[in-house]
Amino acid sequence: METIEKNQKGGNVIAIATMFALFFMIAFVTNFASPMGVIAKNQFNASNALSQLGNAANFVAYLFMGIPGGLILKRKGYKFTALAAVAVGFAGVGVQLVSGYASSFLVYVIGAFIAGFSMCMLNLVVNPMLNTLGGGGNKGNQLVQFGCSLNSVGATLSPAVLGWLIGEITKDTSFIKAAPALMIAMGIFAVAFVVVAFSRIPEPHMETAEEKALRLSGGSSVVKDIIATLKFPHFTLGALAIFFYIVIEVGVPSMGMLYMTEVNGPGYVGGAVAGVVCGAYWFLMMIGRLVGGVVGGKVSSRAQTTFLATIGIALLLAAMFAPVKMITIFGKEFPLSMAFMVAVGLCTSVMWGGIFNMAAEGLGKYVPMGSGIFMAMVFGGILIPVQGMLADKIGILNSYWLSIALLAYVLFYALIGSKLGQKKA
Repeated sequence: METIEKNQKGGNVIAIATMFALFFMIAFVTNFASPMGVIAKNQFNASNALSQLGNAANFVAYLFMGIPGGLILKRKGYKFTALAAVAVGFAGVGVQLVSGYASSFLVYVIGAFIAGFSMCMLNLVVNPMLNTLGGGGNKGNQLVQFGCSLNSVGATLSPAVLGWLIGEITKDTSFIKAAPALMIAMGIFAVAFVVVAFSRIPEPHMETAEEKALRLSGGSSVVKDIIATLKFPHFTLGALAIFFYIVIEVGVPSMGMLYMTEVNGPGYVGGAVAGVVCGAYWFLMMIGRLVGGVVGGKVSSRAQTTFLATIGIALLLAAMFAPVKMITIFGKEFPLSMAFMVAVGLCTSVMWGGIFNMAAEGLGKYVPMGSGIFMAMVFGGILIPVQGMLADKIGILNSYWLSIALLAYVLFYALIGSKLGQKKA
């Protein structure tokens, strides 16, 4: 019995480590979109809205892949889904690499869309798996937060690496400058495929023989499972919270990147410094997730999300109304408003894991479908170009009014929405 328990614990450690590695990859690839958007704005003379199409394409893919991905997870299991996701991610980044040599913004957007399929499938795997390995509740949330901290490492490195490789951005700067970083990403995907292929990953949610027989006989259907899952009010409201959260998490630093690279603008500092500053946003998100993981066993997801959503609103207001002046930190000169923007990273840090944890509680057998619906709602990233349109109309900093409104909904969900209709499956 003792040997079995040791083997089980060892298997869990390997599974957890694998999920952490996949979490890193999700952010490293996804966060290419912001600096690539800056290149697109200059190389193709695009508006702020059009420059965010890569971001939008990445997240629109979640709408198409969320529920199908949940079905793949249910029928084929975590390992198959992870391997398929890594393979698709390799192809998506490869297409983005080709866009540099073809000097084509359209090819880049297509590559971002393909990569989005991969990111969606990886999220489907890592979130419920870590929550399950942690035993759900506060412990499940704690493990998800530790995984999210690795996600933030990838998010921190991505804009910093691209900013360093690209340097000062001019109208002559092209996608080809990002080629080395894209090659690094492809290498990571290749290594990840081998690691996942040889890892033992538990399959707690794969359909049983009885469930498969019921499905084949017509006794179960995707529509029935979707309807059953959406009958949980706290889940449905949580899915909407994720829809809005994605716009906050990605939109805040993306607008900051545009603000600091707007030639002749009040906050211009160039691509290299802007990349470091935006990288600091993701770094603080990592710090917040590490702290969230440490205290997650004692402080509930609801309490963490409530507190940080409130602080996030205050910081964005400060960023919008701060005096127009430069400050110097660690030898880097950048706008005071962007210091407040960077601090928002601490606030968004635990929201993904916290919202998922609150929404997934009590779903039981509907966890895979719930994860699929959750991932489909990540297509909220499609609103990032809308924030870009606001930036074109009322100014980049004023576009943060959208972020504030969405944070207000997250606050509502933590305080009220997450408690509605809680019941066991």
